[in-house]
Amino acid sequence: QVQLEESGGGLVQAGGSLTLSCTASVRTLDVYLMGWFRQAPGRDREFVAVVRGSGEDTYYDNSVKGRFTISRDNAKNAVYLRMNSLKPEDTAVYYCVGRRYPGTLSTAFNDYNVWGQGTQVTVSS
Repeated sequence: QVQLEESGGGLVQAGGSLTLSCTASVRTLDVYLMGWFRQAPGRDREFVAVVRGSGEDTYYDNSVKGRFTISRDNAKNAVYLRMNSLKPEDTAVYYCVGRRYPGTLSTAFNDYNVWGQGTQVTVSS
């Protein structure tokens, strides 16, 4: 059984920055892919970013590319999402996700088999 715990959400002004953290109950070396999805009220869950292995391979949704940075720290069993230049449309519950088997990077939620409870990010105008 794997448990992911997100933290770091909060309220920020547009243009501000925030860093989300996700820790795993198992070594992240045993979680081949880790990433972030988000879901705003009344909207479907959408892909944000994913990182593979020790951080050598990453992929971002176009809506966050250049503003968000995903990173891994396997020694701390953690993955992070640094969010810069935040916009009101970034407001959502952010979920950490993981996949415990190898494969290519994926933007499909169903390709992941563990996830956390989510952390709220609210960006004011």
